[in-house]
Amino acid sequence: MPRMPKRIKFRKQQRGKMRGNATRGNYVSYGEYGLQALETHWVSARQIEAGRIAAQHFLRRQGKVFIRIFPDKPISKKPLETRMGKGKADTDFWAARVKPGTMLYEIAGVPEDIAKQALARIAHKMPVRCRFVGRRIAV
Repeated sequence: MPRMPKRIKFRKQQRGKMRGNATRGNYVSYGEYGLQALETHWVSARQIEAGRIAAQHFLRRQGKVFIRIFPDKPISKKPLETRMGKGKADTDFWAARVKPGTMLYEIAGVPEDIAKQALARIAHKMPVRCRFVGRRIAV
């Protein structure tokens, strides 16, 4: 079941701009290894769910997968062959805004080589280029 907000204040949003790099959610905080985005994009709820399923299928119930992004932006789309006008279309899907540096997924409780393979499978499902990162050691 794709994720989406339980309740929202407004049904529709404007598209907006996604400039700059991520200033929040850009380091590994829950797991030991993470998947970091290198580009700007909207990641749909279905893509997030596909990544989760790919990782959990590969890990076979060992370790824990943390999803660090949530699809809270409603994206509307008019049907094909519809004339202009008649108002803004209904919500087609939900998306998460992803900027360069955003941590998408994290994995804990597995060795580095297994985590790298699991996160590579997630990266294939994502519409952005990603890289594998480890937790920074606090001094």
